[in-house]
This record gives sequence, structure tokens and C-alpha cells, in this order.
Amino acid sequence: MKNDRRRASKGGRPRPAKAAKPTQKGGQKPAQKRTPRPSPQPAPLPPVDETPRTFRLGVIPGATPGRWVDAWKERMPHVDIELVPVAVADQRSAVDELDAALVRLPLDDRDELHVIPLYDEVPVVVASADSFLMATDRLTADDLAGLVLITPGDDVLGPLDLPTVAPSFPTIATTADAVATAATGVGILIVPMSLARLHQRKDADYRPLLGGRTSTVALAWPREKTTPDVEAFVGIVRGRTANSSR
Repeated sequence: MKNDRRRASKGGRPRPAKAAKPTQKGGQKPAQKRTPRPSPQPAPLPPVDETPRTFRLGVIPGATPGRWVDAWKERMPHVDIELVPVAVADQRSAVDELDAALVRLPLDDRDELHVIPLYDEVPVVVASADSFLMATDRLTADDLAGLVLITPGDDVLGPLDLPTVAPSFPTIATTADAVATAATGVGILIVPMSLARLHQRKDADYRPLLGGRTSTVALAWPREKTTPDVEAFVGIVRGRTANSSR
């Protein structure tokens, strides 16, 4: 019986052949899957210099760097920031002694400086709170015809082409004193809005002057002093985030 079974297996029907593996067109074997190469990793950022130091920022009267200072303290906690008051008359020489400064344009001898204009300030007319000029929301040059225009010694706007008259009294040294004089009703004063707010008084008020000369506030620093700290502050005033590339 065992022999018969062997003969049946040998002489009987042939066993089915194993199924062939599928091939691609042309009879070629399917291509093997390739393992994707890893993407190149970006170069690591240079380490942050956390050496304790101070960033000295000059600030002209009327400039308000508060939001930038707050951003600096959050982003650069290891670097103190010192605000140094700077008179507009001395701003050019002061820039050389500071890391950077908020200045008013125009600025003399800009060839050795980097200067980034930041914003333009609207001019306003300062007068007594009881003046008829305060009866409107805004003023034009024609509204000022025949009025006494006080120009302080620290004026930042320069000569103005207006139908006003010069005062009969000596030049007043400072904007603060000029505002106090205008509050008495003897004349008017034209300054950038930030200076009117800086020297605001209960007996004086101001209104925007349409078509008046604006004053540009800018950030300036010596070209030879473009340090990482300066670049960090430039990024802040330009609105870059901590993860933004330069």
C-alpha cells in the first residue's frame, strides 16, 4: 500500500507549480522601496552672549520708547537698558557717545551714521485754553493770521512760512517756558504733538495744524558701533519677533 501511494504521487497528476511573483512591464522585477534621506538640519544658532552689560539709548524730548524698552527687557533680560536724555541741539555729538539714540531729523553729518526714520509727528498750535483757536478741532495757516508766534530757543521745526508776526519780547529759551507764555494769551506756539503733551498745562491747550511741517523721529547710531545689541534693538523697533531672522 505504501508503494502504491508513492507511485500515485509520482505517476499521478503533477503538483501545481508555485505562483510566480508579479513583475513590472517588460518582465522586470518591481523596484525596491528606497528609504528617504533625512533632510539637512539647519546650522545651530550662535550662543547668546549673556555677559552682564548696559545698552545706553539716547532719547530726545517728546520721544516715547516705552513699548520698545518693555520688549527689550523681555527679550534681553541679561542686558540692562539706560535711557539718556538728549537735547536736540546736542543730539549729533551725543550719538557718538551712546549705543544708539532716538533723534529728530534733519541730522547733521549723517555719513558716519546709520539712520532709520521711525515716524512723523503732526505739528500742533499751542495757545491759551481760553483762546478762540480752541473752538475748532483743527487749524489752518489762515486761522493764525496776525497772531504772535513764539519761537523758543530750542525750537525743532525751524522757520515756518505762516501769516503770523514776531513777538516784541526777547526769545524764550525753552519750549516749556514758551508753553507757559502762550498760556497767558500773549501769543501762540507751534511744536510737534509730543512736545505739547510733554509740557501740557491746565491753562493751555493745542490743536493740530493742517498742512504744517511735520517732525521725523529716527533711530541713529555710529556705523562702526553696529553691535549685536544694536541689531537686537533695531529688530525690536522694526517689529521683529524673537524668532525672526535678521
